[in-house]
Amino acid sequence: MLQARDDYAQTYQGFSWQVPAHYNIGTDVCDRWADGSGRLALIVDHGDAPSDRYTFDQLKQWSDQLALALRAKGVQAGDRVGVLLPQSLETAISHLAAYKLGAIAVPLFTLFGTEALQFRLGNSGARALVTHTEGMGKIAAIRDALPDLTCLLNIDANEQSPDSFWAALNAQEGQVFTPQDTLADDPAVIIYTSGTTGKPKGALHAHRMLLGHLPGVEISHNFFPNRASLMWTPADWAWIGGLMDVLMPSWHHGVAVLAHRFSKFEASKAWQLMARNQVSHTFLPPTALKMLRTLDNPQQYGQLGLVSVASGGETLGAQLIDWGRKTLGVTINEFYGQTECNMIVSSCAALFDPRPGSMGRPVPGHDLQIIDSQGKIVPDGTEGHIAVRRPDPVMFLQYWANPKATEDAFIGDFLVTGDRGMRDADGYLWFKGRGDDVITSAGYRIGPGPIEDCLLSHPAVRMAAVIGVPDPARTEIVKACIVLKDGFQGSPELIADIQEHVRKRAAAHEYPRIVEFMDALPMTTTGKVIRKALREKQDAPGNS
Repeated sequence: MLQARDDYAQTYQGFSWQVPAHYNIGTDVCDRWADGSGRLALIVDHGDAPSDRYTFDQLKQWSDQLALALRAKGVQAGDRVGVLLPQSLETAISHLAAYKLGAIAVPLFTLFGTEALQFRLGNSGARALVTHTEGMGKIAAIRDALPDLTCLLNIDANEQSPDSFWAALNAQEGQVFTPQDTLADDPAVIIYTSGTTGKPKGALHAHRMLLGHLPGVEISHNFFPNRASLMWTPADWAWIGGLMDVLMPSWHHGVAVLAHRFSKFEASKAWQLMARNQVSHTFLPPTALKMLRTLDNPQQYGQLGLVSVASGGETLGAQLIDWGRKTLGVTINEFYGQTECNMIVSSCAALFDPRPGSMGRPVPGHDLQIIDSQGKIVPDGTEGHIAVRRPDPVMFLQYWANPKATEDAFIGDFLVTGDRGMRDADGYLWFKGRGDDVITSAGYRIGPGPIEDCLLSHPAVRMAAVIGVPDPARTEIVKACIVLKDGFQGSPELIADIQEHVRKRAAAHEYPRIVEFMDALPMTTTGKVIRKALREKQDAPGNS
């Protein structure tokens, strides 16, 4: 655990990894807290109905029983176990059981269609799948294409059904389970990338990856678990942000987690949820923060008890940072990472003031550099590839069944994130955009983030994304895709006003020469705008 210090340099230089040779995520986050004390692990909030509360003792019992049940159905160490469920008790049990069995968990998003599920289950060669009735319906349509999938468990099935999750558990009651003695480097989980730039790739992670996450989680929440009582995120546990930035790190520290099933994120209901449960710590993706920011008089939905808010996925900018201080009462700490190597950059209000637009500084334990295409470290102030030096405990082992993609992810000893950035003289890192998000206009290289931040400060703008579109004179020109707030209508006059707003507040060469008003922006399930989809939708330049 990070030691609280007053100085960033002292914190960074004073850190050293303590990764044991033998380590298992499941026994670490569950079994060591299951001491008969009834320590609270999970609250499942049902909205209007009473919440359910579960202890680490219960989670240990049920995950041991599920591990035995999976073993009885032929699942062995190294086999892949799919988990197609929302935030729920059964999701947590399934992950713990898979880790303790020495199997490899494959988290799957419940909104995936049949093609997405078929690819991930087929590519991973999943032997077992835990899901609900809705998921069973999807699997039925593709079952013939998944010959490796021999074990299906349905959490909704009654106990007389052969595929009943709870019947399988109860059948093992009273039996003794001994967890697999896994090495820290043994594989634990495959998390698939979002697939916005081609077929998804399965990032295979070792058990040590949780330990690799901890410094980033701790610093992003001002030395977590300081003052922590309950953690929550709207991010689904099928993604690395929900699973390894919230659920597992919280349980590593014995901090309870809140689970809630949002069919659709609504800002007012999210505020009520946090107030009703007195959430102390939360990870809120940028999209969620932007939606909360649109609430008028949010205190009408309840009084929050937040101690720390962290956000990652895209840089927030000055507007959201200021709003967080005024409305949430905290300085939002930003963090950065990717599925392959997560929580490696962070801001930390307890250590240093954030610089609006900056990603923060490297998290202790991680060697972050800006490199060129030959793998050479570039001078401060020079744009290049954001890269992480290996070995690193949080870094993925490989892309599952894709050695070429694994090889292509590295330049020498550096994992290249696919993002471009710059480090300033004080060590702050600045995101310049994905390699294909950078706009080249009249000789300028323009990143979309600062323009989007400026657009959000306009009183009519709810959401904004910026892309480059071809232009014969300038190579590319800036286009803004905008979702308006309620009560505003798109018009030539409003376009001119927005353009002038950016011209004045950002830079003359960065103002959007094209503005298109949209009902919604295409986003990944982790809350990132899919600029590629906007570019593909783009026709000939012209105002919409």
